[in-house]
Amino acid sequence: MPVVRAGSRLAPGCYNAGMTLLEITYELQSPLTHEQLRLLGEFSNTYGLRRFRFDESKKHLSFEYDASRIRDTQIAHVLGRATIAVARKVTETGAQPEFKN
Repeated sequence: MPVVRAGSRLAPGCYNAGMTLLEITYELQSPLTHEQLRLLGEFSNTYGLRRFRFDESKKHLSFEYDASRIRDTQIAHVLGRATIAVARKVTETGAQPEFKN
């Protein structure tokens, strides 16, 4: 499904108005354990979360999410429940759409 920025219009018959895609990146205090990765995998089914990725060399954990459906505070809450210690928030930016209309 094409992703569009907020305020854009989809073709008639599409059920979804535009998405407001954001990406937030955290620097972690330590590498992720297998259990933490498993818990993040469960979180990946959360409505509004598009994907996450972990850069092991930098200890950066990034989430791409639809800000009209989920907030960054909910992501921070899940990190706490998974006992993932965050050193600091690195960035919060607009994510690029996969497809352009």
